[in-house]
Parts: sequence; structure tokens; C-alpha cells
Amino acid sequence: MSPRGRRTVITAALSLAAVMLWPSAAGAAEEACFDRATQPYTSVVDGHLHFRPFGGQAVPFEEMVGYLEQSGVKHASVFGIGQRLPVDSPCTYYLDCPGTPVLPSLKNDVVNAENVVDYKPQDVDLALSMTFPDLAHPKTVPPGMRLLDKEFPGMFRWMGEVNLVKQAILPNLAEPADLDDIRRWAPFMKQLRERGMPLTIHSDLGNNDNPTEFLYLMREVLERYPDNKIVWAHMGLSKELTTMDPDRHIAIMKGLLDRYPLLTLDLSWRVLEDTYFSKPGIREKYAAFFDDYPTRAIPGTDFVASRDKSYEVYAQELEVTSRINKAMGDEAFRDIALGENYFRLLGIDDTAPPICTA
Repeated sequence: MSPRGRRTVITAALSLAAVMLWPSAAGAAEEACFDRATQPYTSVVDGHLHFRPFGGQAVPFEEMVGYLEQSGVKHASVFGIGQRLPVDSPCTYYLDCPGTPVLPSLKNDVVNAENVVDYKPQDVDLALSMTFPDLAHPKTVPPGMRLLDKEFPGMFRWMGEVNLVKQAILPNLAEPADLDDIRRWAPFMKQLRERGMPLTIHSDLGNNDNPTEFLYLMREVLERYPDNKIVWAHMGLSKELTTMDPDRHIAIMKGLLDRYPLLTLDLSWRVLEDTYFSKPGIREKYAAFFDDYPTRAIPGTDFVASRDKSYEVYAQELEVTSRINKAMGDEAFRDIALGENYFRLLGIDDTAPPICTA
């Protein structure tokens, strides 16, 4: 065969190979990206999920994992609740029983860890969290950490949600932490830094009478422990603070994010959607804020798995808390809703898919 003939055969073979390979390569590329026009806007990570209630029966662990699988959530933080109602209380929710004490307890963390050991979920990555710490009595935290480490070595990857100041449970005799307490957190904060463990803190920004009444407490935490990964639950908002000027709130958040590079905002709880994000003109302001700081927030439902709730309730909480995702630009959507920030925060070897482009 002449050289020209050989070149013709080789060219034809390469062309045929390209034709055979191209559809699958194109299909793989198309499959690898996330198409916001056709795929769900609901978050694929739940960075704030309580597998245990304050009291009463919980949704069985395996059933709760099924809720995640059914709703498309691939990663979740396994929070207990660090305060429990008395075992003889008929209540499952503290607001139904003012005057009944909610007391710090390790029980929920132990139950969660035992459930993870026994069930060993395969299709959902679960990050066990220590929720027992009583921030008003910080000397009790290191012994509790040692106990959980001894019983469940290497299993806990998160701490929180823990309460700095939570106005809603004050009628239940809960003791908020103060400035002196915060200064005495140093031993367990050092351990968290060494482990690279995030700490989710519930710290109310304030209330409708004084929107920034408790801001000084979170400032003290951030100033004293700037090298800790701190996640501010609900961006400081709550049912006690529903009328704050969003421009003022966003300005405070921006200032703190600029000053403290390891601060992450937690967008969990439907209160954010119901009282802020859903209002005309305000959704766009918060979406623009997240677009400006796409790497600094994680999503969550703040669902509390008490037995009186069902999959439908979880699915609704996921949908409501995910509505803000629709207003975000592609970068913020990928980092927040598709989990890139969550993976980075936990050091997970996973990557969110790129957003498909036209």
C-alpha cells in the first residue's frame, strides 16, 4: 500500500473512532454538569438537621435517612439537640412547656452515634456532630468530648448546634453564656482547631425591640477565636427578630465576613424565608449578598425529627429553605445549594458539579 493509501486508512480509522467516542464523551460532559433549567433547586446538602427531638420519640434513624435519600439530599450533618426535656415530660417541644427545664445532655449524641454504627448508611454521607456542650459551663465540654472520643473514636466531625444565647428557651430555665464564659472556651476551641471541626453556634442577633442586643457576644467569639471554623446559625435571625431592616442586617453580616475569614453563615430554618427572603424586594437583596460572598454560606433545614412529623414535613422544610437558591447566580448556587462550601468546611473529598452553560 502506498504512503498516501496508508494515510487514508489511518485518517478514516481515526474519524470512525471519533464518531464512535464523541456521543459518549458529549453525554458524559452533559451529565457531569448541573442544569438549573431542568434539575431541582432544592439543596443537596442539609448542614443543619436534628435527628433527635427535645423530648418524646424521634423519627426512627433508618426512616430519617430514607427522607434524605427520597428528597435527593446526599450529605447531612447529624445534630442531636444538646438540651433535653425531662424524661417524664409529655412535651416534645420546649415552647409547649414554658417553665419546664431543658437540661444539657450527652444522650442525643450517643444515640445518634450508635445509630450510625448500627445502620451504616451507604447512599448519604452523614457528619456526626457533638451537640451536648453547655457554653455557659465550658469546663464540662472537654470531659464530654473525651467520653465521645473513647466510645466512638474518630466518628464525630462537627460540633453544634450549641446555644450562646437563644431567647426562645430562656422560659425553660436555660442559662445563656456571657463574656466571661466565652473567654473560658479556650481549651475546647483549641481541640476543635486541631481537628479542623466546624462549630455551629446559635446566637440571636437581637429582637424586634433591640435588633443588635446580643451582637457583642458573637463579636467576642469571633475576635477571641478567629482561627476556628465558626458557623453562625440562621445568620442570627429568629422568631424574636422578624422586623430588622435587611440592609442593616446585610451590612452587619458583610462586615463580619470581611473581618473574619473563617466565619460561615448558616441559612437554615424557614423563619428566614417566611419573614425575610419572601418579602418583595428583599429576596433580591439577600441573593445579591450571597452572590457577592458565594463561598461563605451553607444550607440547612433545621428540621427536628420528632415522631409526629413525616417525610412530607421534611420535604416541605427542604423546599421552603431552598427557595432562596432560585434567586442566586450560578456561582453561589453551586457553592451553597450544590454543597461546595459544605465539602470545603468539612474537608470532604467531593466536588459540586459545574453549572451547565448554554
